[in-house]
Amino acid sequence: MIYRIIYSLLLYLVTPLILIRLYKPQKGKPSVGKRWLEHFGFTPPLSSKSPLWIHAVSVGETIAATPLIKQLKKEYPEIPILVTTTTPTGAEQAEKLGDLIEHRYMPLDFPWAVSRFIKTTHPRGLYIMETELWPNTLNTARLSGIPVTIINARLSERSYLRYAKFQSLFDLLSKNINSILCQHHDDAERFKQLGITENKIHVTGSIKFDITPAPGLSKAASTLRCQLGRDRPIWIAASTHAGEDELILKAHTALLKNYPKALLILVPRHPERFNRVYSLCKQQGVSVERRTTSEQVTCNTQVYLADTMGEMMLLFSTSDVAFVGGSLIGDKVGGHNLLEPAALGLPILSGPSYFNFMDITHQLIAARGAEIVADSHQLTEQLNKLFSDPEHRHTMGKAAFSIVMKNQGALRKTIAALDLN
Repeated sequence: MIYRIIYSLLLYLVTPLILIRLYKPQKGKPSVGKRWLEHFGFTPPLSSKSPLWIHAVSVGETIAATPLIKQLKKEYPEIPILVTTTTPTGAEQAEKLGDLIEHRYMPLDFPWAVSRFIKTTHPRGLYIMETELWPNTLNTARLSGIPVTIINARLSERSYLRYAKFQSLFDLLSKNINSILCQHHDDAERFKQLGITENKIHVTGSIKFDITPAPGLSKAASTLRCQLGRDRPIWIAASTHAGEDELILKAHTALLKNYPKALLILVPRHPERFNRVYSLCKQQGVSVERRTTSEQVTCNTQVYLADTMGEMMLLFSTSDVAFVGGSLIGDKVGGHNLLEPAALGLPILSGPSYFNFMDITHQLIAARGAEIVADSHQLTEQLNKLFSDPEHRHTMGKAAFSIVMKNQGALRKTIAALDLN
């Protein structure tokens, strides 16, 4: 009890900073608008009763939950689904699910806000994507008789060590969790070492492997490729972070010496960075066009800045080689998911920091579907190698695709574990 009181007091202190980050207007970032009261539990009533409550904090988790939601509605069309997100970009992604769900903003982790939310929505169960654990939310759900399941759960070695240092605090979280559906056996073992009883833990695999390209993706990608240049080398640097773009641009500038018509599709991870990255490209002296404003990409365009959201699969499909960001800037981020380019049969490059996706990355490396580059120089070397050898590029992409096919089936196992019958 004392730990939760201290935590709640600290939360009150940092809430202004959280709200500034959520509500600060930024170009390219959707606004919460008049819905800000939802963050305090003032939630409009739902059109249906007793929904499955799926929480997906932002864009990545919402995308990961999408195939699960679609399959749930296919198998259980009578069960309503409520999706909560914390961020407006997550809300924008959730809206693409249309009538399959109802969306609300997740209340901040105050007991009174969560309690008000639950009294309004009356969910039958809380299903949290990955490992978004909030002490007061979990405790309030338990007191309200709502079972809590963690879906697609992962626990990196780094996170495990952090939780282990504060075991008593983790125990406050874990006692409110009914079931944890882990991506991998390594994740399950780490949860067990933290004291989660074995009967609560199930290994269902990562539902991110169950990727099905959207209908019409191939046609849309072909159209975009024609606009960008069908016969020129095109590579994508996806989900890049501050400090990483400079390295990407350095590698691309070096690549242009051998492939002067090469095009880089640059996709910053966060929309609030779009303008800064555009300015950086200008400062670096490369010819850059923005996706949102460009009417014509010419053969002289060197960088195509993807300043949109929710188009990653389209952009991957348009590329010949994929670099996945968050991995070249030390241990700040820990990489991003390599499965989208793998599902499209692309050869994949990553930096050395990928601790958030250790198992997936190791599988891809072992199959020779992915290569690790330590710096911008090695990135240029690998790009030169792949563009000079189409057969190697094809073989590497095929190997990456085989790993996705090998691991599919998590969606079926996850739904079975939810036991909704």
